[in-house]
Amino acid sequence: MSDIKDNIIAIKDNISAICNKSNLNKEDITLIAVTKTMSYENINYAIENGITDIGENKVQEVMDKYDLINKNVNWHLIGHLQSNKVKYIIDKVKLIHSVDSLPLAEEINKRAAKLDKIQDILIQVNVALETTKHGISIDEVDSLIDKISLFSNVRIKGLMTIAPLFDEVEKTRPIFRTLREKRDELVKRNISNVEMNYLSMGMTGDYSIAIEEGSNMIRVGTGIFGKRNYNI
Repeated sequence: MSDIKDNIIAIKDNISAICNKSNLNKEDITLIAVTKTMSYENINYAIENGITDIGENKVQEVMDKYDLINKNVNWHLIGHLQSNKVKYIIDKVKLIHSVDSLPLAEEINKRAAKLDKIQDILIQVNVALETTKHGISIDEVDSLIDKISLFSNVRIKGLMTIAPLFDEVEKTRPIFRTLREKRDELVKRNISNVEMNYLSMGMTGDYSIAIEEGSNMIRVGTGIFGKRNYNI
């Protein structure tokens, strides 16, 4: 597990270097450790070594691990979320990154109201229009946000995207820039109940460019825990 500690240190050092180069504040960058398939022992070890936020792709993994994980951590649901599974995680996660439809937002709002909670969410945008990825197109963002902004128990906190896996990582830059520019447009609109605080962009292979282009939430799995064995 010592590799996990070393990896966390290396990533945080790299974030500091990127921020120094780009005149950014490293304290504004949230490092989310992506913990899919990871044991609770490894996750807790990462938390002991400076991880404050963890992200899960699947509802079932949140449910399986929740009571075994150090409570001094923020949970993020970063994978596709089905409306019929909202009830299982609504009392557990700080931020849902993957809202991409009005029916899903309606269900989150309904479930959050029952808990007298305001659930923070991000709108997932499929900037590159990849058929294998979830998310709305950039042209649909304003309309969906306008509708969700009327809900009492949901608060939009920003935008999320997943860049394509290009042969050259530099090709991700226009993807991240496009989402940042959309965020800037939404800030100028000053929509009630909408706070464009977060841009969730960048993973292990491309987070450096994402930060340079405005990301303040990066989702890193392999870079922290190493390659996963999905056959376990």
